[in-house]
Amino acid sequence: MKPLVKKPIRIGNLDAAAVVGELRQLHENAEDTNVDRLPDDNELFTALLYFEAHAGALKSEEARRTAAVQRVLLWEYIREQADLHQAKAIEDARAANAAWLELVGPLAVGAPSAAYNKAARLRAAVLRNASRDERPVRRTPEAVLEAERQIAARAAAERRAEEEASRRHELLVPVARRLLEHRAGLVEDEEVTYWLDEIAEVLRHCETPTQKLSLSRYLQAAVRELGRVERRTARQVATTADARRAYAAATKLAPH
Repeated sequence: MKPLVKKPIRIGNLDAAAVVGELRQLHENAEDTNVDRLPDDNELFTALLYFEAHAGALKSEEARRTAAVQRVLLWEYIREQADLHQAKAIEDARAANAAWLELVGPLAVGAPSAAYNKAARLRAAVLRNASRDERPVRRTPEAVLEAERQIAARAAAERRAEEEASRRHELLVPVARRLLEHRAGLVEDEEVTYWLDEIAEVLRHCETPTQKLSLSRYLQAAVRELGRVERRTARQVATTADARRAYAAATKLAPH
């Protein structure tokens, strides 16, 4: 059974404070005499309670309709956020060795097994929120476990890729430096010179993943262009023994 089934319809990211500010403006425009009792725009829940209690202060039907629709939006946003935060609270409780029996009351269920199942359904919301393709996870324990397995496998694959990239980078640096040290023994043209200059530039500060990736690409490009010159001229591009060894090492590590 595939746990990821369809693209969700959800509010997602929302500047809730800005929406509250728009509602505040509607009440100010209507000369709501109690508007000074409105909480700060970031106090979403209490602000919504105020707008609900004072909906009658809006004089025009258009203003009432606009405000009501915005309130619907904000309540749906709160509902989505509640799942995420409650799931995190359960995770923290379990990490602190809280038994499922202790969560029966707070989760409004009748048994520890029901608390576990409800927690699994809430985790589905968290997994959906963290999913790359934003597809939802079915709210069943089995589907959640399968989705968590997939996420763990993907994270492990990414770690292996990062480790491999790091190992490859450790090999690339001395080869690239050696190629630069003996560039005087290489037959260069405009493209070869350009890529060797790029290698020299990135080697000065090659620490971030982007810089490491750039070094790999630049070295491969330099080898490719050297090979092109060699094929065009039908002559070796390395004119000294050191340059030949440096070029051979680069070709082996970054074949063109």
